[in-house]
Amino acid sequence: MKGLFASLLAVSLLAPAALAQGTARPDAAALYAKYCAECHGKGRLGGVGPALLPGNLRRLHKKRAAKVIARGRVSTQMPAFGDKLGEAEISALVDYIYTPLPRMPVWGKKEIEASRHIPVDVDYSVTKPQFGADPLNLFVVVESGDHHVSILDGDTFRTLARFRSRYALHGGPKFTPDGRYVFFQSRDGWITKYDLYTLDVVAEARAGINTRNIAISADGAVIAVANYLPHNLVLLSADDLSVVKIIPAISADGTSSRVAAVYQARPRHSFVATLKDAPEFWEISTDPKRKEALYEVRRLKLPAIVDDFFFDQSYRHMLGASRDLKGAIVLDVDTGTVIRRLDLPGLPHLGSGITWTWQGRPVMATPHLGEGRISIIAMDTWEVVKTLKTPGPGFFLRSHENTPYAWADVFFGPNKDKMLVIDKRSLEIVKVLNYAPGKTVAHVEFDRHGKHALISVWEQDGAVLVVDANTFEIVKRLPMKKPVGKYNVFNKITFSSGTSH
Repeated sequence: MKGLFASLLAVSLLAPAALAQGTARPDAAALYAKYCAECHGKGRLGGVGPALLPGNLRRLHKKRAAKVIARGRVSTQMPAFGDKLGEAEISALVDYIYTPLPRMPVWGKKEIEASRHIPVDVDYSVTKPQFGADPLNLFVVVESGDHHVSILDGDTFRTLARFRSRYALHGGPKFTPDGRYVFFQSRDGWITKYDLYTLDVVAEARAGINTRNIAISADGAVIAVANYLPHNLVLLSADDLSVVKIIPAISADGTSSRVAAVYQARPRHSFVATLKDAPEFWEISTDPKRKEALYEVRRLKLPAIVDDFFFDQSYRHMLGASRDLKGAIVLDVDTGTVIRRLDLPGLPHLGSGITWTWQGRPVMATPHLGEGRISIIAMDTWEVVKTLKTPGPGFFLRSHENTPYAWADVFFGPNKDKMLVIDKRSLEIVKVLNYAPGKTVAHVEFDRHGKHALISVWEQDGAVLVVDANTFEIVKRLPMKKPVGKYNVFNKITFSSGTSH
């Protein structure tokens, strides 16, 4: 009995220490170094795998991140660690990768040049496509479900090529003026150059850690990369992706900022950009005839931060919006003055704006991210001429010069399977289509002739639907892995008024 009591006493004395040891928080940094750093980089800045930082992971909820760690990710090199890590360890890792870095990481010219590689030398003797399809009627389809890109013949809708892309490609690839090359950008800064004549990846470089979007200069010579991290705008040679110039994103008052977005202003021979953390608009000249001002920044002060914007076809006027504005402003880029304020509640998504002529007047239309409405604005007076009520907030609008209709999705909410058809003459919704009940249906893009509309069933086991633009009947269904965007070469290089630029 005495021995039993002594044993029980010993156990009771050891219990608190054992309990404390059992509930100790796992060492997330050590777990990361052991299981993650080889692919995702020692500093979480990315490598073979993507960067694991809060800004790069903002589309991935923590619960989903935990499942990816435990189960892996299909069609990627991400393995499952559920047999090696317990629930507490996985939870600690998730918290760790969603923690901001203590200081701004360095990613400059040295790092960009070190990342640059040329998988295939461009064959300059090739002057025409090495296949029979119309090179200007190709579609580039980004499939985020398994991180691939498909190249479609826009006449037969046959897949000419399909290749693995970088993780989390951003929508909006950019094409050289002749349509031969297309440039892709991933969220963690990889820029990929693809030859649409030979169907080869011909150059890659990592221009940032968390990248917003890219643009190409009017002459096709320079790629501009808008970065959230680090805070800069990077200019790369479109030839081999070597560094041309790095412009720190520092406002006139010294604020270090993310770059909200960058676009090509083709008629102005410049790039245009806004800052995410300072009320400033930038114009960067790309005109080789103005060598004294080449790549110099012209700064315009804004009344508030603008992180989403649209230009009229002349690129003289910018319509800008943000949560801070609670509406929109019209900026005259020539004079640098705000000439109009618009009451546009519900956060208009101006980057998806399209234009056409209505009753002899130029108008633009924009969906709203926060409300079920589409605003139609006359660009001669910058006034709202029509507000269309929709079954929910939308994300994309598309049209074509050869069709009397504009197409809008209902991206958010219970009516995500609806596709709206708007008559550009009457400014009324004339059709509500439902091609895939219960599925997210979004992002229309037309072929170069405006005869067919390609629509995404935005699901893992999704599809691209080829629809007759006049009868609205499905012509063909192409199975795809979450096709988030489709881009027609001709429409993009001619800056069609029916598509975003």
